[in-house]
Amino acid sequence: MAGRTFRERAFIGLQYLLPQHFLSRLVGMIAASRIGFVRAALIRAFLVRYPVDLSEAVHAAPGDYLSFNDFFTRRLRAGARHFDPDPRAALCPVDGVVSQAGRIAGSTVLQAKGMEYSAAALLGGDAALAAEFADGNFTTLYLAPHNYHRVHMPLAGTLRIARFVPGDLFSVNAATAASVPGLFARNERLACIFDTSTGPMAVVLVGALFVGSMSLAWSGRIIAPSRRLPRDLPVRDPIIALDRGAELGWFNMGSTVIVMFPAGGPAPDGAFVPGRAVRVGERLASLR
Repeated sequence: MAGRTFRERAFIGLQYLLPQHFLSRLVGMIAASRIGFVRAALIRAFLVRYPVDLSEAVHAAPGDYLSFNDFFTRRLRAGARHFDPDPRAALCPVDGVVSQAGRIAGSTVLQAKGMEYSAAALLGGDAALAAEFADGNFTTLYLAPHNYHRVHMPLAGTLRIARFVPGDLFSVNAATAASVPGLFARNERLACIFDTSTGPMAVVLVGALFVGSMSLAWSGRIIAPSRRLPRDLPVRDPIIALDRGAELGWFNMGSTVIVMFPAGGPAPDGAFVPGRAVRVGERLASLR
């Protein structure tokens, strides 16, 4: 952890000791509270701390939200985001900041400088599935607390796999990502694999400390099972097909999304470099 401040080192070390899941469930329960003074106090405190632009939201008044979680997962009004009109463009799925982007070297994905993890581990230990993305490309997008927290489809696709992978709940901020080995492949996550007109596409929602849960547009909130084994959610009855730009799911607190394309698939936009702020609908990659 060389180069980290004492506060960062202490926070990272503390995370190994915290009852991560208990605290995240507790925060989730408080965030879902509809008790008036609890809801109002949480939203008011959040707006003081973070630069949220409620003029973009369907509900612009803080008092219109039923709970803090309702506020946190707010929908945007029509026209608040503009999708790249080029049908060859794969869209950025979230508002946030680029954490990392680049080539998947065989099955190895870059987490931070000097730190890597395997695509197979990210996808629940499925080496055959990871092989579909070998030598392709990836983009890791971090959602800060103030960001819009719904996830949209980069390309139109039919859902082939929706896999819940249980795990830890470390923070996913930059300091933790640069210090905890295999962070994204050890945190709880939802891996969604879509078949598109240009091949497979992976959109992985990664949970984090204090994330009460994650939700999918077609099945609602996904609650972590008591056993610690990956499980595949139903995808065939009915078949789930989503349009480009359609809502895929959302975080009930902030976290990270990883998008992967195969070799020969959409080529990444070179402007998506670490540290760049991005918004839903921007060009993430282009079809060849």
